[in-house]
Amino acid sequence: MNMNKLMKQAQQMQAKMEKMQEEMKEKTVKATAGGGVVEVVVNGKQELVDLKIDPEAVDPEDTEMLEDLILAAVNEGMRKVKDMVNNEVNKLTGGMNLPGMF
Repeated sequence: MNMNKLMKQAQQMQAKMEKMQEEMKEKTVKATAGGGVVEVVVNGKQELVDLKIDPEAVDPEDTEMLEDLILAAVNEGMRKVKDMVNNEVNKLTGGMNLPGMF
C-alpha cells in the first residue's frame, strides 16, 4: 500500500470522526430510575441536558432516597450514551479498536 493512499485514508477517517462527534451533540438518550419518578436526558457529549423529578418522589424526611434515584438515573444515562457512541464509532471504523478515539 502506498503511503499517500494511507495518509488520505487516515485524513478521511479523521474527518468522519469529527463529523460524528458533532452529530453526537444532537443525539440524546433517556434514562429513568425508581419506576420513572426520576428521568434524565443525556446528550452524546455526556452532558446532562434535562432532569425531571416526580413530585411524589420528594420526601423531605428521606432525601437520601431521592439522591440515590438521581444518581442511578444519571449513571444509567451515561452508560447508554457510552454504548451509543461506541456503536457509532464501530460503524465508522468497521469494528477496529482505535485507542484514544473516545
